[in-house]
Amino acid sequence: MDPDVPAPSPRPAAAGPRYLREVAARATPRADRRRTRIVATVGPASDSPATLAAMAEAGMDVARVPLAHGSIGEALERVRRIRTAAPTAAILADLPGPKIRTSAFAEGGVLFEAGAEVLLLPGSTCPESTATRIGVGLDEIVAGLAEGDQVALGDGGVSLRVVGRSGDGARAEVESPGRLQGRPGVTVPTSRIQLATPTTDDLSRLEALVREGIDLVAVSFVRSAADMLAVRAALGGSSTMLCAKIETPEAIADLDAILGVSDSVMVARGDLGVRVPLEDVPHHQKRIIRSGVRFGRPVITATQMLESMLAAPVPTRAEVTDVANAVLDGSSAVMLSGETAVGRDPVRAVATMARIVARTELDFDYVSWGAGLGVQEIAGSPSSPPRITAAITGAGWRAALEQDAAAIIACTRSGETARMISRFRPSMPIVAATPSLHTARQLALSWGVDALLVRESASTDDIVWFAVQETVAAGYAKAGDVVVVLAGSPNEPEPVTDTLRIVRVT
Repeated sequence: MDPDVPAPSPRPAAAGPRYLREVAARATPRADRRRTRIVATVGPASDSPATLAAMAEAGMDVARVPLAHGSIGEALERVRRIRTAAPTAAILADLPGPKIRTSAFAEGGVLFEAGAEVLLLPGSTCPESTATRIGVGLDEIVAGLAEGDQVALGDGGVSLRVVGRSGDGARAEVESPGRLQGRPGVTVPTSRIQLATPTTDDLSRLEALVREGIDLVAVSFVRSAADMLAVRAALGGSSTMLCAKIETPEAIADLDAILGVSDSVMVARGDLGVRVPLEDVPHHQKRIIRSGVRFGRPVITATQMLESMLAAPVPTRAEVTDVANAVLDGSSAVMLSGETAVGRDPVRAVATMARIVARTELDFDYVSWGAGLGVQEIAGSPSSPPRITAAITGAGWRAALEQDAAAIIACTRSGETARMISRFRPSMPIVAATPSLHTARQLALSWGVDALLVRESASTDDIVWFAVQETVAAGYAKAGDVVVVLAGSPNEPEPVTDTLRIVRVT
């Protein structure tokens, strides 16, 4: 390997997006290299080790473990099964937050017809929901409901309008029909209740998750950066990544501040769609994705992506288009919820998602995306490590295009360097060379990043040498190829990526 590669040819004076597009045309991504990640929710339908292993083989990069149902002990047992059956998958634990749910419906659920009347009752007096009586988990909510209030159940699939009172309950008429099963969420006018995030239960669960070595934790119903800072403080210095779920109008209003203190973000379209006008959801989605990637934060687009596959063997055309558009919008990952948690064929759902994503990526506009980002968009002062890393990764992206690099190698301990180069959405592979297995797993959520475990090194020269060596051994580059390497000194008290090398493989 010879680091003394000739300098890149001078760019034409009028260089710009057209010039970059011509350079990038030589690095067309392969159809078999999927860059957008797949998050799959694990539940009763996908709990067995055999199914988990098959889902990983089909394309599951991140396993989501929801904590809204069952005990923390049951959740930790599920985490351990995933670790054994799918050891390379990251695990995302989803804290329930202050979500209010109904009492459980009997197996199979209940179909509610438009115009039907139901009685909403305190959950303490109605432990089981039926076609005529629905228990609500927080008793004071029912006491506060008044005639004319709108109540949404689930992700808004069934909506009710309160028409009067009856003893301790509220009488409501079904306006939007649908089937309810399990313990769907309850959404009421915000004036009727104010709940804080994170809850006491969230924090107690967090302690157990950190002890288990969980990779990522999703925080529900975030309303401000302060909510995320409260969870961060509870981590106690743990390297567990935090994902802010954007599902409230307040979070939309405070988006940049939330991104500044979070490690990743989720477009939680279900709960968001019952709190803002439905017609606004696609526009919020695009803004959240673009802003998250601009900050170097992985972005998950979630909810009802292939929902018909709960029961059907194939998705609808509209669902396929929805997934494709999320990819074209720049999502780092797309998520399956009920499709894999309780659906008829979790493995088929993952494989279908993987095919849609791979096909869509062939038409992704890699160069225009990267050209539209800049170091000035990263939060922080001009001299802060994030901005220095942003500048070096931006230069690395451009060098990789101009040199027709076989790969971009991000030498990283925390994963930050890989996430920062990932935001440019380069057409060539991003190889994250890291000595940390925990970091390698966390990078499973990052767009286009393949993690390789490397040995610890005492100098920048050694870091670069071993990273290139492992990249070649893994088949990402061969003799004669050029690779772009991003690294920093392992001895600096405040880590920062400040080194860019162009290496020709010999």
